Amino acid sequence: MTPPIIINSPESMVKVRVVTLKDYSEQTLKTLHEVGVLHVEEAKELKPVDKAAIESQRKETAELATFVNNMLGYLTEKEEVLPEEDVDVIYTRPFSEISREVRSLYTRFAGLYEKAVRTDNEIEELTEQKRYLGLLTQYYDVRLKDLKFSGDYLFSRVFVLPTEAYQALRNELEGYLFESAAATVEDETVLHIIAKVENRDTIESLINGAGGRALLIPDGNQTLGKFLTSTEAMLQKLEVSLSGTYQELRNKAGQDKKTLALFKGALTAERQRLSVLSRACETKYVTLVEGWIPENSVEALVFQLKDSIEYIFIDTREPEAVEEPPTKMKNPAPMRPFQVVVNLFATPRYREWDPTPIIAYSFAAFFGLMIADVVYAAGMILISRFLIVRFLGGTKSGAVVLLQRVLYICGGVGLTLGLLSGSYLGNIHTLFGLEDPSLVAGVQRMLQDPLTFVILALFIGFIHVNIGHVLALIKAIKAGNRGAIVAKVGLFSLQFGALYIIRAVMNVDIPSVLGLIIKLPPFAPQVYDISLYFAIAGIGMIVAGNFIERGGLGAILWLFDITGILGDIMSYARIAGVGLATYYLAAVFNMLGPLFGNLLPFSGMAGVIAGGTLSVFILVIGHGVNLLLSVLTGFIHSLRLCFVEFLFKFYEGGGRIYSPFKLIKRPPVLVGAKS
Repeated sequence: MTPPIIINSPESMVKVRVVTLKDYSEQTLKTLHEVGVLHVEEAKELKPVDKAAIESQRKETAELATFVNNMLGYLTEKEEVLPEEDVDVIYTRPFSEISREVRSLYTRFAGLYEKAVRTDNEIEELTEQKRYLGLLTQYYDVRLKDLKFSGDYLFSRVFVLPTEAYQALRNELEGYLFESAAATVEDETVLHIIAKVENRDTIESLINGAGGRALLIPDGNQTLGKFLTSTEAMLQKLEVSLSGTYQELRNKAGQDKKTLALFKGALTAERQRLSVLSRACETKYVTLVEGWIPENSVEALVFQLKDSIEYIFIDTREPEAVEEPPTKMKNPAPMRPFQVVVNLFATPRYREWDPTPIIAYSFAAFFGLMIADVVYAAGMILISRFLIVRFLGGTKSGAVVLLQRVLYICGGVGLTLGLLSGSYLGNIHTLFGLEDPSLVAGVQRMLQDPLTFVILALFIGFIHVNIGHVLALIKAIKAGNRGAIVAKVGLFSLQFGALYIIRAVMNVDIPSVLGLIIKLPPFAPQVYDISLYFAIAGIGMIVAGNFIERGGLGAILWLFDITGILGDIMSYARIAGVGLATYYLAAVFNMLGPLFGNLLPFSGMAGVIAGGTLSVFILVIGHGVNLLLSVLTGFIHSLRLCFVEFLFKFYEGGGRIYSPFKLIKRPPVLVGAKS
């Protein structure tokens, strides 16, 4: 499975209803508690539909048992078959799986069985034709098609009826017939007639009323004699084929007999269990528990319940369109901690996108760029490890653990950027006359030169904001929101048109500005001319889209779309602001420490000791304050950029967090005077 890159979707959920006898209620709840996958919902009174579901499963169980018995019925020799496994291996699995496997086995048998039935019917039909038509050869050897002729004036047919009935009808029938031939075998008479078409209904009514029937005559130009000769060979061939088919059925049953015996035992147990539950429903001696579980946990839950509880009914189904199951996120382990950031904004709905992947990249990158110092990042990691639990009440809950991991990851990004840019408590290396420790000069220039850092932050903002707008466009397309689609396309068009606007108003060439962070070739003059038309078209589409979506109010609100995109992108300048403030404030403390140390009115060794002590004190306090400020502002501004400038564009939230009924075997307990 490909890991999610930008967005993800919550885990598929299944509605589960568990019905058991009240005597088993406590045991059922304990089992559910131990399995720990059921998000319990308020259960309503057992309805007729629930009783019907139990009865329906009883009927299906009986049907499956019939299939198994039919398959075992092909074994000619009686023997006692012991399954290779215990019945509970099958019995404790979801009933839908049992049904699917039995039907799959029976489908293979059914193909052979249908072949045997068809062959048997052919044999019976040919045998009947041979028996009755052979009697007519004493009169004539006509073609088969002449025995069932039907024209405009005359028709011919062959009937078989009881001899006693024929004798009673003979005189009456002769009044309608041009010609007839009759032959008797045992207590039946074969009658071939030729008569007028207009008398056909009368003749057939008389014969059918007397218990007779028309004989099925095969097609063809063969004469009776040739047909009877070929029939003998055909019957022998069909008998061999039928015998072979039955042998295949016996072989197949023999191969699968242990599996079939296992299914028979499981289905017998299932029928007994459902029978008890069905009777209990009539007297309301049952307990109902319902809720939601992840689709991939259904088999484990069913196994545990059926293995632990003797009489239990488990019904599973997909969520209906009007239902809103709880949301269980399913992100890869490195991204999972950032679920706590998404949940701070709003939990995604069950059928909504989960933006955790893009939030993971974004939040970590923003935070890392703002702190970007080896010592500060290491300090933040240590604070997260040893102090944050105390700050948040002293209990290490799941959310607190995730928050710690978020800070670890962000600290790791900040530490990496600090190593690359050579930032250790700002420019502390200058205080000791050390060489520049940066590993990559380009990264150092980007993160410590104000203009370059601001351009980098705005470029990141441009990419990030437009990802949000693309997701909003996809969402509008899925929802069929024509106004939003037109407005979003117009917004992209306007941004391309901004090339002309920026050059005309500010006399700034975009490639030359971006050249501070990435190398771009200069744009041809025609690109700027074309971008003007894109700008005009974009504004028109934004106005039209807002009017379609909001009516008359949209004629005013379109202005906010245009100013909003500019404000959103400019808001990312805060990344550079906080990052530069962290670096330069550290540099200021590095300068103030020695400066104040040298101002003390002491000379000699006393001056050195006093000045050094004051310098160290200023450095420790200053960098400590700067560390706390950079961590706090970095966290807050990263949240703001992810929430306000990004998630608001396409994400609604409002879902319920999946909270399973789960037994915590070793729960941490907070004790003490203030616990």
